[in-house]
Amino acid sequence: MHLDLWQALAGAIVGFTVGLTGMGGGALMTPILVLFFGVNPGTAVSSDLLSSLVMKPVGASVHFHKGTVNWDLARWLAVGSVPAAFAGVFVLRRLGSGPTVANDMKTLLGWALLVAALAMVAKSFLTYRSRSRPGPTEEAEIRIKRIATVLIGLAGGLIVGMTSVGSGSLMICTLLLLYPLLSSRRLVGTDLVQAMPLVGAATLSHALFGHIDLGLTASLLVGSLPGVYIGAHVSSRAPDFIIRPALVVILLLSALKLLNVNNTALAWTVAVLVLVGAPLWAATEAALRPEWQWKGAGRRRTVWVAALSVAAPFGIGFPIAISYVGTARRQLRAVAPPIGLPAPTALA
Repeated sequence: MHLDLWQALAGAIVGFTVGLTGMGGGALMTPILVLFFGVNPGTAVSSDLLSSLVMKPVGASVHFHKGTVNWDLARWLAVGSVPAAFAGVFVLRRLGSGPTVANDMKTLLGWALLVAALAMVAKSFLTYRSRSRPGPTEEAEIRIKRIATVLIGLAGGLIVGMTSVGSGSLMICTLLLLYPLLSSRRLVGTDLVQAMPLVGAATLSHALFGHIDLGLTASLLVGSLPGVYIGAHVSSRAPDFIIRPALVVILLLSALKLLNVNNTALAWTVAVLVLVGAPLWAATEAALRPEWQWKGAGRRRTVWVAALSVAAPFGIGFPIAISYVGTARRQLRAVAPPIGLPAPTALA
């Protein structure tokens, strides 16, 4: 069984991302295997799921010890996701094999990544809004909506079984829509725990009906296991205001490449995302910050939001966004919240 150091490095990067954000495993690993290592899409999905099956418990154990897991929520998600994962693999195998199916798989992965990237953007803003509003603390009891939670599990399990994408990115976003008062740490911890039976079911089904490359899986695990452990420890301390947008950009570019978009279009996409997307992201983050932070820092919200928003469409807002992140945002984060009001988390 041959170990590939480059594949191990890819596993380390993806593992760290999963531990840090709770998402991006299949959404990053599968396209990396397909695009950079030329692995057949079906084999990439199977091998990625097997490596995730070993990797997820490492990150989940950290959150278990920190007490950031909602066990009732994880159980009801598994009720829907486990059988749906089996169904997803069955549907995939019914499609057959060959070059045409491999191309169709690449297209399916591309669209799944586009949805995952949009889900990450939505999750970011929903997280910040829920944490910046006064209300119950993150330790408040969350009433489980059983039917809706099972349906989320069903949809997520089906997508994961077919593409290995969604156990983190899509599930976390939909959970935040359903449970806006659930803290980011509990979202990540709960998602990592519920992903274990989900990924286990999908992996078992792929082992029975598909093909798993054990050498490829071993290479991924050599890097991903220490990566996810380190990332999970860092996740409770490090804000991902920069990491999450970078992950979204990577997913979008991977999706477009899988959908056979040419390199010129990809280059223009990067330029637009950097020059226009970055200032708009910063403007939205600035607009969502509470008024007491602006007053405490002695800054004017309207000035920053207007400057970022007006400059963004003309491609000159990027240096303003850099200035906001390096000066104003740092001062805003340093302002102590009023008595009785929890500090808002960074825009994730």
